[in-house]
Amino acid sequence: MSTYAPVAPYADRSRHPRALFLIIAGHAALLAAVMAAKSDVVPRFIPTITKIDLIDETKPPPENAPPPQPRQHDSTIDRPVTVIPIPQPTTEAEPIPIPLPTLDLRPVADPGPMKVVPPAEPVRVGPRFITPEYDVKPPYPQSKLRSQEEAVLQLRLTIDARGRVTAVDSVGSADPVFLAAARKHILARWRYRAATEDGRAVATSTVITLRFQLDD
Repeated sequence: MSTYAPVAPYADRSRHPRALFLIIAGHAALLAAVMAAKSDVVPRFIPTITKIDLIDETKPPPENAPPPQPRQHDSTIDRPVTVIPIPQPTTEAEPIPIPLPTLDLRPVADPGPMKVVPPAEPVRVGPRFITPEYDVKPPYPQSKLRSQEEAVLQLRLTIDARGRVTAVDSVGSADPVFLAAARKHILARWRYRAATEDGRAVATSTVITLRFQLDD
């Protein structure tokens, strides 16, 4: 016949709450110790003010007080400075002579009134008669030959830049028959070398005397 030892099935369950309580108590004690350690350390770093000096700003500075000394500043040189000596002249340089201007103090004669020089007039050359001799005399009017009349005419001739006569006008009174005969012949036959002004051919006019005279 088999035998069984009695086993308490609830033995472990009776010890479990107690162990949990002990763990919680241990943590609480540890936390309290830490808080206590912090409370001991913090006051050691708080400075204690034992004495306060009040400064009166309205109090004037004491007489004969030494002036404040400027603060000394340290300076550093990043790179060395090379000093190049400049040679000095051993002797003094001689001054360079400066020539003085020469003044003419003689009295200046009065030049008198200023003369105004008129501008040069252009060089003019009158017309020159170049008609051949056989074309000079105009034909005698037939009516005047029968009546044996003669005439002296003063004529103004207008000559262009080519030397041709372009107009024949009477200066004063003139017989119309003699004037018509002279005008017709001169316009057709007479030629001139044109007048010039500074070498340039220009139109001009001239006055001539023309005689109608019968031969003896």
